[in-house]
Amino acid sequence: METTKLRAMLARAPGLTAEHVHALFAITGEEASLCDSAALLRQVRVRPAAYDYLTAPDEAVLGADVRWIQSSGVTLVSCLDATYPPLLAHTRGAPPVLFVLGSVAALSAPQVAMVGSRNPTASGRRNARDFACALARTGLTITSGLAVGVDAASHEGALDVGGVTIAVLGTGLDTVYPAGNRSLAARIRERGALASEFPPRTAPAAHNFPRRNRIISGLSHGTLVVEATCRSGSLITARLAAEQGREVFAIPGSIHSPQSRGCHKLIRQGAKLVESLDDVLSELQIPLSEQGVRSSTHPPGGTIPLDKEYEMLLDALGFEPATLDVLIERTGLSSESVASMLLILELDGCVAALPGGRYDRIPNDDRQRSRHPDLRIRPLHARRGTRSA
Repeated sequence: METTKLRAMLARAPGLTAEHVHALFAITGEEASLCDSAALLRQVRVRPAAYDYLTAPDEAVLGADVRWIQSSGVTLVSCLDATYPPLLAHTRGAPPVLFVLGSVAALSAPQVAMVGSRNPTASGRRNARDFACALARTGLTITSGLAVGVDAASHEGALDVGGVTIAVLGTGLDTVYPAGNRSLAARIRERGALASEFPPRTAPAAHNFPRRNRIISGLSHGTLVVEATCRSGSLITARLAAEQGREVFAIPGSIHSPQSRGCHKLIRQGAKLVESLDDVLSELQIPLSEQGVRSSTHPPGGTIPLDKEYEMLLDALGFEPATLDVLIERTGLSSESVASMLLILELDGCVAALPGGRYDRIPNDDRQRSRHPDLRIRPLHARRGTRSA
């Protein structure tokens, strides 16, 4: 059978997994013959629904799938391909085929999943953007689900610093859901990838999203929950990450906020409490090559090039501590922009956070020795005691 049609058929077979495909390939020795024998399908114990579909596929639907695949620029990545993401390949129930728009290689890069509420607080949205920005600057790829709220803020944070981000969809890639994130999806495709296990014309049904979540966590070394209620789907992603043997992180919040209770529940269950960038990086301990560390990581003793807005913010800070509100007034920038920029300047050792919500500028000569040890960006391979993930 022609490869594209075969892969489209495997993607539509209900309940078919990568384990089934590998078992078939071990017997047949060639991809084209995977579904040639009904006896082989019974031998590897595919589910009845998958058996029925693979032995009598809907040719009209498959024909429409193939035409869309050929016209859309999508890549079908089989679990038999060397380009299939290795972390996902080692998860139970991995999909046999992934539809990918954008960079297939991005799916195999070191990733951190970021998930959370669709209705975050202003602080939660800011935390999502700031942590995504900081993580992306270390060379990590940010993976999320393209939903409104924390997901979108996480994708945007990575894109804002020229980082790589992946969106895993709960629909076919011919549909962007929610529709309001179409422009964001286009940016993600340019700087990373859109991925889905669902064939074209798959609508955004509720039961698709827990399946989508297992891919988000399965692609990633760890999952960071930014904000979540106790009934949030983000807790499903966190549970799946734990079952897959991946790290789970949670950012604490106010005891009065329902959006923090899911994170507090995860922390009580053993998730790593996150207050800073190093709380994530020290647990992941992913060894990256020099080429994998983004150019924004600065050489020892080097100076940090800043763009115009960052220079303006430092000038507004002057040489006496100032609060966020004062800096917003002096610069005319939005609160979200100033907060994000202050985090980056703190990570770069240009400013220090003080008690009372104030920030202080660090003189150039003192920057290297004054950087906060918990927030310092260092190449991951240079961390002591790193282990292979």
